[in-house]
Amino acid sequence: MATEQGAKKPFPFPRLSCIPWAIPMNHWLLKSEPDVFSFDHLKQRPKKTEPWNGVRNYQVRNMMRDQMAVGDLGFFYHSSCDVPGIAGVVKIVKEAYPDHTQFDPSSEYFDAGSKREEPRWLMVDVKWEADFKTFVTLDMLRADPKLADMLILRRGNRLSITPVEAKHWERICKLGGL
Repeated sequence: MATEQGAKKPFPFPRLSCIPWAIPMNHWLLKSEPDVFSFDHLKQRPKKTEPWNGVRNYQVRNMMRDQMAVGDLGFFYHSSCDVPGIAGVVKIVKEAYPDHTQFDPSSEYFDAGSKREEPRWLMVDVKWEADFKTFVTLDMLRADPKLADMLILRRGNRLSITPVEAKHWERICKLGGL
């Protein structure tokens, strides 16, 4: 983009220090139990990509539908394990679409009330983006005063996907060694 004098304007968005090619976007924290599906499992998938299915919370479904976009980045968080924490970064590579598991009677995520013509539940596809050099444990998150107001650390928050503010994103990337 050139000015009247022909000089280029600076890039209009600040770059994220932990992932230099990223431009401003929404950031997320996605929880998964590592004995069910871990960050390492994701890296072993073809194209290191997997549908993020099984979401059965309306608030999370609405965030996926209304706010998540292709190119958004998220933290992959291991939950309900001996040492919960963040293993690395994923990228949203497909926008929200119907979660097929809601229609499968053999799936633990089956929902008899959901209709194919009006699916109740959605999923997005995520792709491995980067490993953290240091696994960022829940204890590390709690101990950092710069993260004190982070949504995941609030009492009673049990959502499987939560938004992450830019200031928290930057701090956690630094803790993880990116």
